[in-house]
Amino acid sequence: MARDFAGYLGSLGMIVALMRGAMHGGGIDGTILQAVASLASFAVVGAVIGAIAETVVDESVRTQLEKQLAEVESAEAN
Repeated sequence: MARDFAGYLGSLGMIVALMRGAMHGGGIDGTILQAVASLASFAVVGAVIGAIAETVVDESVRTQLEKQLAEVESAEAN
């Protein structure tokens, strides 16, 4: 999930920087440099967000599974 978020946000950051450079008539060198910097920074942010999301989802699934297992064990004991 972290890699997915990094890829999505990195690509989004690069596209926005390229579009901004094209719309404002920025030079090629400056626009590309800014796009690559945006790609890298947004990819890092996306990786962190993705790692947090993955941890939250895993913990939620684990908690629900443990609850269901406890219900099954108590039903078998009765």
